[in-house]
Order: sequence, then structure tokens, then C-alpha cells
Amino acid sequence: MRLGILRAMSVFVTRKVFADYPCAHRQWRHAGHCKFVHGYSRSFTLEFGCESLSPEGFGVDFGGFKPLKTWLEDQFDHTCLINADDPELATFEDLHARQIVKLRVLPNVSMENTAKYVYDYVAPWITENTQGRAWLISVECRENQKNSGVYRP
Repeated sequence: MRLGILRAMSVFVTRKVFADYPCAHRQWRHAGHCKFVHGYSRSFTLEFGCESLSPEGFGVDFGGFKPLKTWLEDQFDHTCLINADDPELATFEDLHARQIVKLRVLPNVSMENTAKYVYDYVAPWITENTQGRAWLISVECRENQKNSGVYRP
């Protein structure tokens, strides 16, 4: 596991923030107000590691991140995020079909699980796009200034 290697050697760490993706979600199992559809402007902080820099001196080249930004926009910009096991999923699918919401179904829409969802997409992408030179250390998913969840395998 790369994270264990981090402690044993010197690495460069690079962070990229993707901010301000307005979306709505609900946590249907929650006993409180989070069971209702509500919205946040989500932000993501991706942390990358590498042992050696590129010839240009970069850990990762942000200039090549357009496909990643496009994916994040498709998933989180003006979308309605619903858990895959939400008992009202069919209702949300109907709203999507009627173009009332832009539905995205995730395994779980919590900040922690959304961080893992993004990690699982970005980790192989960055490995491929840096020919294995860099790797993804962690993803932080922030719903506001006060609350976030982090996934770090």
C-alpha cells in the first residue's frame, strides 16, 4: 500500500481543489433533518503523492485535469444525489426522466462515501496519466466550511 510507503521515504505532495459544485442530496436513513432533500456547494481536495517530479518540476500537471473536471461537473454540478438503496429511488428516477432533477445514484451520498466514490474514480486515472509516477493519497469531500469527510485507504 502506498500510504505505508509514505512514512518510509521522502515524497512530494501536491493538492488540487475543485470547488463550488451545487448539488442536493438526502440521507433517507437519518432520523433527523438530513432525511429531507437539502443542498450544499460541495468541494473536493485531492492529495497526490510522488517520489520524483516530472521533467517540468511538477508532482502532477494540473493542465491535464480537464477530463477530471468534466467528470466532477457531470457528477456534482446541479445534481441530485441519491443512495442506491433509497426506497424512493423510483420517484427520483421519475423526476429525472421528467427533467426536474439531474439524478446521480451513488452507493451512499455521505461526505465520507462521496470521498471514496471520487477516490475510486481518480486513483486509476492519475496512475494511468502519470505512467505510475504519481498516486492519489486521499480525497476530502467538503459540504461547507465546517463539515467534510475524507477517504484515505
